[in-house]
Amino acid sequence: MAAIRRLITKKRDLRTGAMQRLLIGETRMPGFTDPWQVKRLGDHVSFLRNGVHSRAQLTVNDPVCYLHYGDIHVSSSIRLDVNKAIMPRLSAAAAARLTRLEDGDVVFVDASEDLLGVGKSLEIEGASGIEAVAGQHTIAARFDKQVLADGFKGYLQFVPAFIAHLRRLAAGTKVYATNRKHIASAEIALPEPDEQRVIARVLSDMEAEIAALEARLAKTRDIKQAMMQALLTGRVRLPVSVVETCEPEAAHA
Repeated sequence: MAAIRRLITKKRDLRTGAMQRLLIGETRMPGFTDPWQVKRLGDHVSFLRNGVHSRAQLTVNDPVCYLHYGDIHVSSSIRLDVNKAIMPRLSAAAAARLTRLEDGDVVFVDASEDLLGVGKSLEIEGASGIEAVAGQHTIAARFDKQVLADGFKGYLQFVPAFIAHLRRLAAGTKVYATNRKHIASAEIALPEPDEQRVIARVLSDMEAEIAALEARLAKTRDIKQAMMQALLTGRVRLPVSVVETCEPEAAHA
């Protein structure tokens, strides 16, 4: 297992380095040479109406999926497939005035206990035919797809200029707050959408490789734990070679 852990660490470091270079244009994708253009995000975004319901008001059986800010904070992914995710639910009546999420929407947290959580977000996938809304302490943004390509938007939270902008404006002492104006006022250099898609595909492939290794590690860990339990409870006995007691006697005869 130690070898798998070392390989995962190496792959994560490679992904981090690649992401840092790709998201600032230090490394360009083959075939793309056009200069990146600085965009003010507020010129290319619509903000969606989100809910203000606490977890106590949510259920497991109502029809509308509800994305709570706490679930964004704890997610290890940059994407959320609402067709597959197990999410808390909200009644249709309570969600009547809330905007339904669509593929490519980005849902940011609007509060964080530390600066590292500022700008944390999830890009929505799998929303076709699914009723889902953004919830309490979130900012749901729908960017112009001609400016920000689906699949790339989830990486906004790693663009140095964007995250530095949000952290600089984050207000608070115990809690750092982000609002719509903070996001809208950000100006960042972006490649054309076609290059964004290629960047997203490269990074996504690296993430898939890491996920496969993590699944392999988890499976190995489960097998080891099951073997230990079986051995320590006596359900499985190890074969032991029996030494003939008469052999030493024969040697002295």
